Amino acid sequence: MASLSRRHFLGTLPLAAAAQTPSARPNILMIMADDLGFETLNCNGGTSYKTPNLDRLAREGVRFTHAYAQPLCTPTRVQLMTGQLNFRNWKGFGLMDPNEKTYGHMMQRAGYRTAIMGKWQFYSYESKGSPRYRTGMRPEQSGFDEYLLWHDLDTEDKGSRYADPVLNENGKKRTGTQGKYGPDLEVEFLKSFLDRNRRNPFFAYYSMTLTHGPFNATPKSADWATGNRLKDDPKYYADMVEYMDFTIGQIMDHLNRTGLASNTLVMFYADNGTPREITGSRMGSRIVPGGKGSTTDAGMHVPMIARWQGVSGVGKVCSDLIDSTDFLPTIMDATGAKWFDGRPLDGRSFLPQLRGQKGNPRPWAFSHYDPHPGCKVNFTPTRLAWDHRHKLYLDGRLFDLSRDIDEKNPIPASSTDPAHRAARKKLQAGLDEMARVMPPKFNKFETDGRTAY
Repeated sequence: MASLSRRHFLGTLPLAAAAQTPSARPNILMIMADDLGFETLNCNGGTSYKTPNLDRLAREGVRFTHAYAQPLCTPTRVQLMTGQLNFRNWKGFGLMDPNEKTYGHMMQRAGYRTAIMGKWQFYSYESKGSPRYRTGMRPEQSGFDEYLLWHDLDTEDKGSRYADPVLNENGKKRTGTQGKYGPDLEVEFLKSFLDRNRRNPFFAYYSMTLTHGPFNATPKSADWATGNRLKDDPKYYADMVEYMDFTIGQIMDHLNRTGLASNTLVMFYADNGTPREITGSRMGSRIVPGGKGSTTDAGMHVPMIARWQGVSGVGKVCSDLIDSTDFLPTIMDATGAKWFDGRPLDGRSFLPQLRGQKGNPRPWAFSHYDPHPGCKVNFTPTRLAWDHRHKLYLDGRLFDLSRDIDEKNPIPASSTDPAHRAARKKLQAGLDEMARVMPPKFNKFETDGRTAY
C-alpha cells in the first residue's frame, strides 16, 4: 500500500498539470495526530523517534513552538471543529451535540467538497443504559460529504483501528479489511478524495488514529509478519510514531506529485500529549514522561506545523500562543468562508503569522478543562491561564514554567519577585475575564467502572 500502482501513477500525471494553476480559493488539509506530545518530533528537539517527514514539512513551512491542546481528545476535538471553548458547547466525553455546527458545515456552505477520515468517537462512548448512550453526532450529520471512520457507533463494538480495522465508509461497513492496516486505508481514502476533487476546492480533515493505544505493531514492525498484530505493548509506541510520520510523507508526496501542494494549506496538530504509559521520551538529556490527561506541559503542549506554498514562510518558527480554537478562524481567513450567525468563536486566526506578519497573538491562553460526564477516569476539572513563562490555576497556584516545567513548586502568593507578581496579575485578569461568561460549576464525575480513556 505504501507505493502507487503504475495505473494510478499514470492517472495522476494530468492531475499535476491541471493543478498547476491555483484556484482563487485554497484547498485545506487539516491533519491531527492522536496522543502525540511536543517532544516526539525531531524538529522540536526530540531525540527518541525518527520524524523526517514532519521535519521536512517544518522546513517547508512554519513550525509553532507554543501550540497547546486540551489534555484529552474529545475536549480538543470539539474545540477544533467548532472554534469554541468547551464551556460553551460541551455535551460529554466522546460526544458532540448533534445540533452543533462544525467547520465541515462551514466549508460545505462555502462551496467546498469535504471529507473526513480516521477517528470519529463523537456519537456514543458510554455503555447502553447511560443517559448519554447514542446521543452524540453521527458522521453524516457533521458537514462532511464523504468519510472513512473508525469508532462511528458505540465503544463496545468499535473494533480494531489498526490491524484488521473496523471502518465505516459513507454509511456502510468497509469490507475486505482483513490483513490490512487502518492508517493505510485512511491514507488511500484521502488520496482518492484529493484526486477526485482536484478541480474543486476541497477541505479534508484527517483525524489520525495513530498514535493512540492500544500500542500495536505496525506494518514496518518486525513483529507484524511474525507476531500477534493486536498485542498491546508500549514498546511499539516508537514504531507507531514513525509510521505516523511515514503516512505524513505519503500524503505530502502525493500533494507534490499531483501539483496540489501549490494551492493547499496543510496544518498538522495533535489532540493532547503523549500517553502516560510512555515514560522515556527524550529531548537530548531531558526525559519527558507522557502527560496525557494532565494540565501540565506534558499533557497540553503539542506539535504544530503549517505550510502554504508561496504564502507561508519557509523554515520559519513562530512562538505565539496557539490553541485548538484558532484553526477554524484561520480557515475562514484563508478561504473567505463565513461562520454561522449567533454562534460565538473564541479563536484567533494565525494566517497573518503564516504570512510573516505580526497578526493578533493572544497575551495568554486559557483552558476550561472538565472532561466529565462520561470520561472513565476522574481527572480533576479546573480552569487555567498561561503565557510563555507562567501558568495560573483557578485555585491560585502559580508556576514559573521556565524553572518548573513539571509544576512541582507553586510560587507563594506572598512572593515579591516583580515578574511573578506581574504574571499573577495578568493571568488572574484573564481568568476573571473568562469567568464572566462561564458557568460557575463543573460537571459531576460519573463512571460505570471502566478505566480506559
